[in-house]
Amino acid sequence: MLIVLLGASALGADAIQDFLRRHWSRPLAPQGPPPARYSPLEASLHPDACGSCHPAQLADWRESLHAAAMGPGVAGQLIEMRESDPSSALSCFTCHAPLAEQAPIVAQGNTAVANPEYDAVLGGQGLPCAGCHVRRHERFGPPRRDGSLASGAPRETLPHGGVTRTPAFLKSEFCRDCHQFTSDGFALNGKLLENTYNEWKASRFAREGVQCQDCHMPVRRHRWRGIHDAEMVRSGLTISAKADAPRYQPGDVAVVRLRVTSTRVGHAFPTYVTPRVVLSAELVDGAGQSIAGSRQEKIIGREVALDLSREAFDTRLGPGRSATLEYRIKVPARGARARLAVVVEPDAFYAAFFGVLLRQGAGRGEAQIRQALDAARRSPFTVFERELPL
Repeated sequence: MLIVLLGASALGADAIQDFLRRHWSRPLAPQGPPPARYSPLEASLHPDACGSCHPAQLADWRESLHAAAMGPGVAGQLIEMRESDPSSALSCFTCHAPLAEQAPIVAQGNTAVANPEYDAVLGGQGLPCAGCHVRRHERFGPPRRDGSLASGAPRETLPHGGVTRTPAFLKSEFCRDCHQFTSDGFALNGKLLENTYNEWKASRFAREGVQCQDCHMPVRRHRWRGIHDAEMVRSGLTISAKADAPRYQPGDVAVVRLRVTSTRVGHAFPTYVTPRVVLSAELVDGAGQSIAGSRQEKIIGREVALDLSREAFDTRLGPGRSATLEYRIKVPARGARARLAVVVEPDAFYAAFFGVLLRQGAGRGEAQIRQALDAARRSPFTVFERELPL
């Protein structure tokens, strides 16, 4: 049986890489006709069908960014792109909706034609369960929690023929195809636009055997929390704020330091070009009102032009690295305080990009782009705020 052969060989790194090459061979092949003995539920590729037996995983997935990978920002752009630049559109589907049945078009030579396998409902569901777990109607997944690979019963007696188990699902390499550009991929200033896997591989986390799944799928939760989640961001950072002196007199120059250290983030913080993190300091009076002209900021992020033509700066933090905002300000009066904050803007690039796209004309995707712009503008959150008396 396949599960026995895979179980006997899957302990080696070469076997895992071989499995991943097959599993993520792009574009993914259509599932084809399901086995005759499959019920409609077993033959379905829809997440709700999987959730019939895996409700906890379905509930997590529904709240995840994987479920929103074909959200209004992507879908709105693809409406026009499918006709004006079909090859680029198909490259977006590769990760944002990877199943063959999710793309409305398919490559045919140098052109694109309607996809006869297209399922419109499935197409809008981003990265569904089947995107990772189903190939030609066969189910794949990680070892059992005790590390075993056996099904525990004859596969023909199990729903959808059971599952082929492999440690590959527990390795960072499983995430690589969608979270790492190849060496010849798009780069700015000599750096790949998407370089998360390589950032992790160069970190102490890789050396210590900490995988992507250990942080983003703890206890196998299907949530994939990241830069959009305040609790997740706080868990990866150490933030401190202190003044150089316990008290200052009016007219003194106060010195306050706000320091952010990436202590438990296994790649660059943030890893991509879309977020930015703002360290700020400002004076507030006795009533808690900001004093005009007192605000200073420091940005952590990789800022690029909206047309991706150039990189303006890259101040992201590698694992273990820190950024410090040193705030020097003349104390105006007794009772003044310094308000320090760290604000995450996970969709900063999109907030600007979608605005420009709407002004230039988003075509038939306008309604979806407006929806995406509204969501991007609502996405910032505060991970740290403190007031220090001066």
